[in-house]
Amino acid sequence: MISKLEIDRLAETYETVDFIKDDPVQFPHRFINKKDIEIAGFVSSLVAYGSRKVFIKKLDELFRIADNEPLNFILNFEPKILGNFNYRFGTTDDFAEIFSVMRGLYEKDGGLEELFKYGYENFENMFIPVTDYFYSKFSDKAGAGTYFMIPNPKKGGAMKRMCMFLRWMVRKPPVDLGIWDFMKPSELLIPLDVHVARLSRETGLLTRNSNDFKAVLEITENLRKFNPEDPIKYDFALFGYGVNNI
Repeated sequence: MISKLEIDRLAETYETVDFIKDDPVQFPHRFINKKDIEIAGFVSSLVAYGSRKVFIKKLDELFRIADNEPLNFILNFEPKILGNFNYRFGTTDDFAEIFSVMRGLYEKDGGLEELFKYGYENFENMFIPVTDYFYSKFSDKAGAGTYFMIPNPKKGGAMKRMCMFLRWMVRKPPVDLGIWDFMKPSELLIPLDVHVARLSRETGLLTRNSNDFKAVLEITENLRKFNPEDPIKYDFALFGYGVNNI
């Protein structure tokens, strides 16, 4: 297994302000208002798959459509605002479904922080009530892309993008934003994709063959051995390990 000395060094090297400019976390960093930040983060997490260069370009396009006012965009959302905006699996209608649900969430139910907090306080898997909220309000127009962007945790998937979004909201700067305080950084889970899974196996952090939620729990538990209070700081170390060992 990778040593504590090496993984701490990598985390310290890569968790810097310079990391932000090439990462989707750059988008919530553009804002000051708390609800603008969380909406920008959630929307960015929906699109954060595939080629980083491509999806960052698409997010730039989406935030231009939103006039760089995330809360105002959601509170006044109408499908026609999107034009023909789409990204890979997500059609224009798919994005419209998600943003329409978010409009109701912010008009009637507080917002994303309140929804995630409810899940955290009442469920072993906090993502279940979050996705159930969206699913219960989707219309018949919700296509496969909608359910790809808002995946079902009951299927046992890694929930990579939601874990990443939570990291942004809960961990403190410089890279993460730390605007939510209903849970501790010690309770976060590793955002697991194919890249992180491969590196975790190479470094001895993962023995499980499947890249699923059980793998997320195994990696996170091993990272807690290095730092029980903030295990997900090593997300940066795994990034750095990949850069140095390609």
